[in-house]
Amino acid sequence: MSDIIKLLPDHVANQIAAGEVVQRPASIVKELMENAIDAGATKVELIIRDAGKNLIQVVDNGSGMSDTDARLAFERHATSKITSTEDIFKITTKGFRGEALASIAAVAQVELRTKTKDAITGTNIYIEGGGFQFQEPIQTAEGSNFLVKNLFYNVPARRKFLKNNNVEFRHIIDEFQRVALAHENLDFELFHNDDIVFRLRKSSLLQRIVEIFGRKLHQLLVPIKEDLGWIKLTGFVAKPEGAKKVRGEQFFFVNGRYFRSAYFNKAVQEAFEGLLLPGYIPTFFLFLELDPEKVDVNIHPQKTEVKFEDENLIFALVRSTIKKSLGIYNVAPSLDFDRDTSIDAFVHQKNSSNGSFKAPEITVDRDYNPFLEERVSAGETHAITEMYQQNIPAEPSKINLFEDEDFDEDLMRLPNGYWLFNKNGKTLMLDLGRMHRLVVSERNAKKKRTSDKHTLLFSLEYHMNETEKNKFRSIKKYLPELGFEMIIANDNVLRIDAVPEGLKETQVMKFMENLFEILEYKTEEEFLEFYHNQWNKIQSKSRFDFLYKIDAEQVIRDFTELGFPEFLPTGKRCFIEIPLDELKNKF
Repeated sequence: MSDIIKLLPDHVANQIAAGEVVQRPASIVKELMENAIDAGATKVELIIRDAGKNLIQVVDNGSGMSDTDARLAFERHATSKITSTEDIFKITTKGFRGEALASIAAVAQVELRTKTKDAITGTNIYIEGGGFQFQEPIQTAEGSNFLVKNLFYNVPARRKFLKNNNVEFRHIIDEFQRVALAHENLDFELFHNDDIVFRLRKSSLLQRIVEIFGRKLHQLLVPIKEDLGWIKLTGFVAKPEGAKKVRGEQFFFVNGRYFRSAYFNKAVQEAFEGLLLPGYIPTFFLFLELDPEKVDVNIHPQKTEVKFEDENLIFALVRSTIKKSLGIYNVAPSLDFDRDTSIDAFVHQKNSSNGSFKAPEITVDRDYNPFLEERVSAGETHAITEMYQQNIPAEPSKINLFEDEDFDEDLMRLPNGYWLFNKNGKTLMLDLGRMHRLVVSERNAKKKRTSDKHTLLFSLEYHMNETEKNKFRSIKKYLPELGFEMIIANDNVLRIDAVPEGLKETQVMKFMENLFEILEYKTEEEFLEFYHNQWNKIQSKSRFDFLYKIDAEQVIRDFTELGFPEFLPTGKRCFIEIPLDELKNKF
């Protein structure tokens, strides 16, 4: 039998290995920005073209590299960060494996211009598809300038699987934000197709968060701080008003490194228990600092998942510290159930003459006998009885919906917002909010796609963060036919001059927030589907909005025309039948 095992050629092995490190343009952004920070840069500039498919350029003012180091940096497993296995567990820098640059160079055309502080000239290196092309002296600024062009040009199958530019650029923004949040003491800039997206100057963490995510968040942030000696927790959480239905503004960092953790996310969620509506996720920016030997950052190729030695203790720390901070800032009640709260009513009452606390006065009726008959006068009894009869009817009022004698149906509202409805001998409990949403959805589906617009008497201003600004650019071409007139007036202010007919001015800001809530639209159809879903939702009433029988009657009539369907398209029930025979057995 002939031998069948062969060694792969270097260029093939490098391309396969690159798949772990370089998954998309954002992967390169992360590696190059972290390298710039490790090099001691105080300013990092990121320049992107076509969502990184054609150019990713990172310019820094760090220490730069010598001629020899610049060439060696592109060799696999060449690193200045570790010399032994033990060093892996003492990592304080971002990158350390020495495989990122080799992986990037294997699937792109890479040029590096770099110079150290004391060198007269710098060096220029060009590598294509992992193959070294040339190295020459060059006049260049101190620091490093990496240019990565035509990503996956030599692996067309990989390039084909990249998403559209909106999606890929969204991932780039995510990586940029993570690095910028972890290093508020540095300057960062991001350009896309010659447009400035972010220009962040050295600042405090609070300022950096507001610069990235918008000033709307400023008033909602609650500071978090706890220092136990072996571990320190700092950062901010947003009040419940800042929670969202989709993930996006949840950030954990350990020793300046971003990481994901479903386990610690649960700790934050539990700290907000009882404060958030179902399905909402709190916004947070939390930073852990502890001994690097207690953290393993080497379990994931992108180093976004880490392992902690004292995971359960950190979980408890995160949950309790957030709870305490929410209590301090009066977001959550801070109660002591063992304390008599009546003490608070007089504990601060002081006698004006001597400043001492005044004891409460207690009066006791020593002649009171609870076993004596009738202590209330006949007149008082009659008055109470009359008041009770006037305010509490003997039985719930019944409303006849239709004049048809053969169609005997009754309707009654319950305190929890549901309605009881008798239909064809059956008693149903109705969720009028869901029924109304289905009616609105069907009504809007019959209308033409282009909406009539309503010009506002006074323009509205919506303050966007940079993420929303980028989102607006990607959807603005669809908005005029939907009935919107809006432009970016200055900086991050979106001026709204007209809205679709039927959208109230009081609803506009909430509607825009909903529109920008989803992180990405892959196609025009997906955006329009999401838009119409939000449009239907904002036009619909909740079950608590139906207070009057005339409104309830109309929804039931409209719903009957749809065939009285039991379920929404999402699978949620619009009504349930009350089993009266089973209820009889309860008595």
